Amino acid sequence: MIDPARPLRVLVPEGSSTSTREAITILGLSGHHVEICDPSPWCLARFSRVVRKFHHCPGLRSDPAGFLAFVEKLLAREHFDVLLPTHEQGFLFARARSRLGRVGFALPSFENYRTAHSKAGFSRLLDELKLPQPPTRLVRSAQGLRDAIAYPSVVKTSVGTASRGIWFVRNADDLETALHDLGAGDAFSDEVLVQDLIAGTTEKAQSVFCRGRLLGFHAYRQVAAGVGGGEAIKQSVSRPQVRACLETIGAYLGWHGALSVDTLMPGDGTAPLLIDCNPRLVEPMNAYRAGVDLVGLLLRVSQGETPATLPESREGVRTHLAMQALLGCASRGGTRSDVIRESVRLFAARGPYVGSSEELTPVRLDWVSAVPLAMTAAFLLASPNSAIKLARGGFGAHLLDIGSIRKIEGEGFC
Repeated sequence: MIDPARPLRVLVPEGSSTSTREAITILGLSGHHVEICDPSPWCLARFSRVVRKFHHCPGLRSDPAGFLAFVEKLLAREHFDVLLPTHEQGFLFARARSRLGRVGFALPSFENYRTAHSKAGFSRLLDELKLPQPPTRLVRSAQGLRDAIAYPSVVKTSVGTASRGIWFVRNADDLETALHDLGAGDAFSDEVLVQDLIAGTTEKAQSVFCRGRLLGFHAYRQVAAGVGGGEAIKQSVSRPQVRACLETIGAYLGWHGALSVDTLMPGDGTAPLLIDCNPRLVEPMNAYRAGVDLVGLLLRVSQGETPATLPESREGVRTHLAMQALLGCASRGGTRSDVIRESVRLFAARGPYVGSSEELTPVRLDWVSAVPLAMTAAFLLASPNSAIKLARGGFGAHLLDIGSIRKIEGEGFC
């Protein structure tokens, strides 16, 4: 049994994603020793007093073998209780688990991780389990896409996270744009999904499993949009139907670790549809504020414990990401005056921010997090049109692409 009073030494193998930045805040609040690896010396998580040490490493996407070797040597040289993959490093670690030594971590088999990580694999899994999803077609060519399209549709590459590789196709011009981008990115070397675009609201749910048994669950809806499909303001919700779907998926795959899904709540009030899957936690701070510490639960599972199932999270808990709010304001054509107005509302907790707490850059808890927030505000005030470019800066070397996935999957990689 893990002593809850004993701080754990935790290695987080990337520091650029919003999910990692929120996870390290939770780890810090729990008193754990946190170190991070990242190819960028200016990654988001480095601007935190919680992080005890930064390790500059090769990029997962550009050099997966070098990244694995770096982590392997670090684990051999220094003692860590838990290796906590918070993004796509889980794909690599599930493949190369024999090289990670005796450190604790929670991941399913590589085959099952790959099923959840691939949009095509996840769609097939939903069909097999007879779980609800929008009408979906899988294609492998430009002509196949032309034949499968029905306006309006959503086109997705099989590999992609953080809203990469998604096109909303409402007419022939949108289709030509998608075809051009897909061809330029060699996306048809893998499967491409075409899903009917159904009116409704997108929500997210996340969970932690121990050997196929769901131990913790939380769901939230978007109150206000940020940039690139992200949430600027969230509110926790109760979704027993989605929880049941996740229980079915996790039991079938024998899932071990974190698993999240995106869901569509149709406007006609019918059952929620599953539209995407992430084999990790996605921005876990709203769950933490709602009374469910999924990060802490994941640590316990990683250490080999079998904890009791956590109680339901509280409904109606509102949190926000100030950086996303400012980027979203500017990306929708906002002027400098609009950015200033939004900054004032955030600082004064007015309008939609009444009763909401900051989850990404909690300056009152972690003053160093004010640096990236202030820099974002300064860039947007200098050039509001830079919002999209700034947001894309997060799609860095810590993310996988088709090429790096093929290297990891290749014979002899490990």
